[in-house]
Order: sequence, then C-alpha cells, then structure tokens
Amino acid sequence: MLPSRHISTEQLYRFFRPRSIALIGATDNSRWSIYTFDNLRNFGFAGPVYLVNPNREIVHGQPAFRSLRDVPEVVDLAFVMVSTARVLPIVQEAAELGTTRFVVLTSGFSETGDVGTRLEQELLEYARAHSLTILGPNGNGFINITDQITPYGLPITPPLKAGPVGIVLQSGALTSAVLAFAQGHAIGLSLLVAMGNESMISVTDVVDYLLDDEATRSIALFLECVRHPAELRRVANKARALGKAIVVLKIGSSEASSRTALAHTGALVGNDAINAAAFRQLGMIRVSSLEDLLTTAALAGYNPPLPGRRMGVVTPSGGACDIISDLAEEVGLQLPEFAPSTIKKLREVLPPFSTSHNPLDVTGYVVVDATLQQRALEVVVNDPNIDFVLNLTTVEGGREPTPETLATTLPLYDNLTRIIRSAPCPVILTTNTCLDLPGTTRVVVEHTGLHFISGLEHGVRALARFLWWSEQLRAPQQELAPDEITLPPLSIDPTVETWSEARARSLLQQAGIPLVPGQLTTTAPEAVAAARALGLPMVLKIQSPQLPHKSDIGGVALNIQTEEEVATAFEAMLQRVRDQAPQAQIEGILITPMRSGGVELLVGIVRDSLWGPVLTLGLGGIWTEVLKDTAVRVLPIPQSEIITMLGELRGAALLRGARGQPAIDLPQLAEIIHRICFLALALGPNLNALEINPLLVQAGSIEALDILLVGAPLRTISPPRTTTPTP
Repeated sequence: MLPSRHISTEQLYRFFRPRSIALIGATDNSRWSIYTFDNLRNFGFAGPVYLVNPNREIVHGQPAFRSLRDVPEVVDLAFVMVSTARVLPIVQEAAELGTTRFVVLTSGFSETGDVGTRLEQELLEYARAHSLTILGPNGNGFINITDQITPYGLPITPPLKAGPVGIVLQSGALTSAVLAFAQGHAIGLSLLVAMGNESMISVTDVVDYLLDDEATRSIALFLECVRHPAELRRVANKARALGKAIVVLKIGSSEASSRTALAHTGALVGNDAINAAAFRQLGMIRVSSLEDLLTTAALAGYNPPLPGRRMGVVTPSGGACDIISDLAEEVGLQLPEFAPSTIKKLREVLPPFSTSHNPLDVTGYVVVDATLQQRALEVVVNDPNIDFVLNLTTVEGGREPTPETLATTLPLYDNLTRIIRSAPCPVILTTNTCLDLPGTTRVVVEHTGLHFISGLEHGVRALARFLWWSEQLRAPQQELAPDEITLPPLSIDPTVETWSEARARSLLQQAGIPLVPGQLTTTAPEAVAAARALGLPMVLKIQSPQLPHKSDIGGVALNIQTEEEVATAFEAMLQRVRDQAPQAQIEGILITPMRSGGVELLVGIVRDSLWGPVLTLGLGGIWTEVLKDTAVRVLPIPQSEIITMLGELRGAALLRGARGQPAIDLPQLAEIIHRICFLALALGPNLNALEINPLLVQAGSIEALDILLVGAPLRTISPPRTTTPTP
C-alpha cells in the first residue's frame, strides 16, 4: 500500500452528501445489493438511485442500465459491487464519464495477500492520478445519519436517531451491533463509516472530518490496527483544541509494532501496553468493550466536560447506593458528605425514616410521591461540596406507551428537564442496567432531549473515563523545553552493530549518566589489580557483543570476596564461556564493585516500529519479571512526567522511604532518567533497545549497574537541541 495522503474535510463533506448514486453490480441475487438499495429507499434518499447490471433489465423492481454510459447523468457516487478483477475497469469507466467518488464494497484486495495487494495498489495509483476519492475496498460504505443518506451494504433498522456521536469502524460486520445498541439506548449519531482497507480514505481522515463537523461532539473508534500514527497524533491534538472527546476500542496486537527480543523490556511490555500509553498521552479515552465505547462516547457527546470528581448521588434505592459507592471507590470518584445546609433542606423534603447522606436514597416512598426524588435532586444540585450529580432514574417497564401513561410521565420529565437545565452543576441521568430503554422512556427522550447513560456498571466507569478526559482538557499542555538537556557530540564507532556492556558504558559516560565504577580486564592479574583499586567484593561480567544475556551461559559472577577468588573466577568464567560459545568474540571481563541495599529500578527504552521510542520504568533486578510493575510512555516526555510515572508504580512507596528508610531524591532520579531518554532520542532509528537493569537508587547515590544496548550500525550524531512533543 502506498503511504497515506490526507483527504481533506472539504472532499469528505461532498463525499458523504451525494446527490445521486449508482449501484454498480446491482442484482437481486446479492444481499449486499438488496440491503444497500433498501437502505437508500427506506431512509428517503432524495436523489436518483441508478442500478447498473449488463444482464438484467429489471433489478430490485425498477429498470436497470447496462452500463454507466447509459445513465442519463454523471453520478455523484458510484457504489461498486462487482468482482475483484472488474473493479479497476469499472472505476476507469466511471472516471472517464466524470464520476470522482467511489465506495468499493468488493473484497479480494490487500486483505487476501500479495496478489490482492498489487490489485489494490493499481486501483490506488489510478485513483490518485485521476483525482478520485475511494472508500474501501472491502468496506460496507457509510451512514450519514444527520442527512439520512445511507449507502450501506448491511441492513439498517429504522429509525436512525441523529445526534452528537460519530462512529468510525475498522470492522464493518460490527455495524449492526453498534446501531442496535445506539438505537436501544437512544444514542444519537451523526455519521458512521466502515473503513474497509483504507486504501485512500483513512480512519484519521474521517476523524478529522468529524472534528470539523458541527453536528458531532464526540467520536467513537473501533480499531484493529493503527495505520498512520503521525496522523493520529495530529487529529488527537486537534480534538483537544476543539474540546471533542475521542473514545477508542483497540483490539488485538498491532502487526506494525515490534520490539527487540533481546531486552527484558520487550518481554514485559507488549503491543497493548504501548498502545494504551500512546492513547493516554494523546488524550484519547480507551475502553475495552462495545458497550463502554458507545456509553462513554455518548456521555461525552451529550455533556460538557465535568468540573471535578466530587459526585453527588440521588437514587430511589439503598442497594443502588451501595453499588454506586463500591464502583466510585474502585474508579476514583469522590462521594463527599453533603453540606449542613443541604442536609437541613433534605430533611424538609424526605420522609422521616430516610437518611440524608451521600449517596442519597430517597426510599421507596417515590411510589407514593412521584415528585419526591426530583424535589430531593433540586436540593442536592445546589450543594457546595458537589461538582456534579448522578441521578438514578427508574424507567418504565417493557410496556408500550399509552396516552394515559404519557399523560402522567411526560410532565414529570418536563420538570426533571427544568431542574437539569437550571442546575448550577451538571446532572447525569443513569438507569439501573444496560438493558434497552423501554418504549415510554424513548418517547421521553424524544420529547425532552434528555440522555440516560447505560446502567450503573457501564455508566459509573464511563463517568470516571470522562472525568479523566475532562481533567486532561483543563490541564496545561506540557511542552518540552528546547534546552532541557544538551549532550556533547557522541563519539560512536560506525562499525558496531551490537554492543558489549563495556562499549555501552562509554556511551552513557559521554551522556553524563552515572555508572558504577568499572574496568575492562583481559587477564587474571589485571582483574586482581582492578579489584584492589575498586574495592572488594566484586562482580565479574563477560564482555562480548554476541552474548547480551551473560548470565545464561555463566558469564556473571557476584559477590566475589577476595583477590584470590577474583583470579579463580576470572579463569573459570573465560573457560566456561569459551566452551559454551566458542564463536563469541570476547573483549574481556568487566570488573565492578558489588553493590547492595537501595532500590533497584528498570529503565528500559525500546523502539516500537509504530510509535517510536518507548520508555518503561519498573522495579528492577530480580523483581523485574516477577512483579511486572511498570509504567510506560512514548517518548519524548518532559521530566515532570517521569516523576508521574514513578508515582504510578506499586513500589512507589519504596522510593518515598517506606518503613523508616530514607526517601529518594525524586527530582534527581527523574533528571537522570530524562537524560537516558534524551540519549535514546539522540541515537534515533539506530537504537533498538537501551536497558539499564538495575539502576540502583539510594539516598545520595544513583548508579547504573548493568547496561544492555542493541542497535543497528550507528553513526556519529550531534544530538538535537530541540525535540517535537509526541504523545
């Protein structure tokens, strides 16, 4: 596939609003064709729909045309459903007649292998050469709900509720489930696009369009892979500037991502953790289910950013209060006590057997007094200790609405609407469960414009995510100071492809990263002399670029106590390694003092081929693979973010001085880790992995004890003085 080229918002505005459509390959023998035609007819497409089939005079009950040349006008959009081999000739014919916009439903292209990839590239090259715009191939089309334009190859059940949520899917087969959930929960949509192979129009192109679309307030993405990370960064920054939330459900592991298998970091951090870190840094809300995708996107679409985490709760159920309390504690929402003035007013409203605390159970007396909960809500929304209110609404059962029930219900909801719109803080409505809204409630939604989040479980978790996003929106952008770190020109041997630790140490020394003292020795007497100079006890490590995992072949000896033991261990190690790895080029044995105490950290940077350099921090030494306690970020990041990462570790208490131990100087530690990051960025694409495990941290001392560096052939580099922030 050729590199991505941005399709502009203006192009897509016209693409999603065709005035005429030709269904090429229309036939009564294909459900794709039947569904697409029925969708256009059922939702009242205002323009002509031309059916093209060279072998049938009547298709779908109306006259068909043998070819596009017989159609009486140049069509705005060609919806192509012919065999794979015929797609390019059909596109060429349509382009010659003046059609420039295409949905290609046909499969058999890059998703099938090399032959299909070549066919797709030929189609793409022709399209670009002739200024065409193509959605697909292998895509079902789009649904413009705002304008009720529905060239889509799967069945759509009426009605389609227009609203603030745009949806972009890399799996067209999920569209029916997405639409059903949206309809069942009265979530209004603006546009839904099934991307197919993204040969021309990409996910980020559609997101960019939706960000400019006034009808869209939030965007839900279902991603199987991230094809254009630089474009995703661009639209994510644009979304933040516009205050529009992007919610993403990313499944699977990205085939575009890979890390070196030589570093512990690569084993600890998989594709999913890196994607999660990237999305977080981009300010995108990540979820793990379709229900959460739509619930969270709808919450963001129907509500402005929330002002804080202090939640007031009003319910008619003590059990619901308990559920909400447990969920709130789990996801980090606060349930402050009501102010004394609020409690006083609630006692005037509630029955004497109720308790006026947060979360508030107004009791089952709502059966007797249907206005009770709303009168309590009107008190709670004015509480000075509350940032927003979650109001649990018990919806009508499965009965269809009748004039009698609506005559009773609608005035109550009109009053609820009045309370919400005049409240000094946001009011979020939720139902008990994620079941579809019953008929009466849907009438209420249409009548009032209210929105209900989908049940307590999905709803409270969506609130926590939306609050995180609201906080990110308010937080100032962390810019990287151009002169935070200045490295001297790095003296690098361009012939070195893999690095022994001794060579890597010289590079870290140039970058000003503190190391445990050490000396490379080639004979036992040299080793003894080094031990005498550096101080016993000692550590001996074999040095060879072919042996990155030294301990696997007995290339590490710890806690050597005497000079005699140093000499003996030196000779034994050389012989052992030569026996087990006779082809290895041995540079010598590195002698360093044995260290103990303190906190051992892993500082690992691996190059992900999708996102670039990725930093992982965690507890190091023997705990690295046991605890898997890590924090991950895509580089570059400011030094302040490293302190945040350290605070995310479950072992952060060790750094703060647990159980009487002295606290670590976190700013100094963050500065050294930041310098390691800057070195990795200076090495650029030549670096595959740089891992320090452990970085020994003690009060007044920080030292790199063991270093692994893996890279392609390197060159002399003058480190950049400025860097462009990424996620």
